[in-house]
Amino acid sequence: MIKVVTLQHIYGKNRDRMAGLLKTLVENELKNLEVKVEISITPENWAEYTLEGEDEEVSANLLVSRYGTPAKKAEPGKVYMGFLQAFGEDAFLVDIGIPVRIEAEELKALGSGKPKQLALRFGLIPHLPVEVEIIETNKNVKARFTKKQLDTLWSWKKAATDRVTVNGVTRSEIKRAIKKTGHGRDIYEIERLGLLEHAIVCQEKTDGPGIVAAIGPYLKSDLGVVIGDGR
Repeated sequence: MIKVVTLQHIYGKNRDRMAGLLKTLVENELKNLEVKVEISITPENWAEYTLEGEDEEVSANLLVSRYGTPAKKAEPGKVYMGFLQAFGEDAFLVDIGIPVRIEAEELKALGSGKPKQLALRFGLIPHLPVEVEIIETNKNVKARFTKKQLDTLWSWKKAATDRVTVNGVTRSEIKRAIKKTGHGRDIYEIERLGLLEHAIVCQEKTDGPGIVAAIGPYLKSDLGVVIGDGR
């Protein structure tokens, strides 16, 4: 029997449902291997898998290579995957296994404004997966977004369409909310960002804030909106 903790964030009120979705996802990925999978949630809200069977070691290696593991320490110059946690007055907080700060100085790459204003402008909400590079590990661990991450965020902002970011719900739940509100024709696609994190890409003439106002009451989620500058 092997236990492995992966960089898969479990959050929200219905954490058991999220854990169940992750278990189904992982079982599907390991379906050709001889292994039994159980899932639990660590005190830090990461997914922990108990693997038992002939291929338990191979399965553990596959999960770690696919999802990574929460960092126990951060090294300057290294790139880590993590999740947006909060947006303070002077920094973004990111969870990579340990708390990391992206301070206002490093956020200038997103333009002018305070951290909370930048988060609003780029549709950033808690639990969105992000890629960061560590720049300092003294008192506080400090980081910046990687070029790849910045390119993604700017591609959203410069697009000819608005985007709505959503966390804590499945793709089918988003589709159901869109259908209920009669906005099916206003949506181009639903882009998967993480397991329960998505970006709803609007049609060119669709108003993103209007979509937020319409579907918000049907989704128990944080919602963000990016107004495409190319509109």
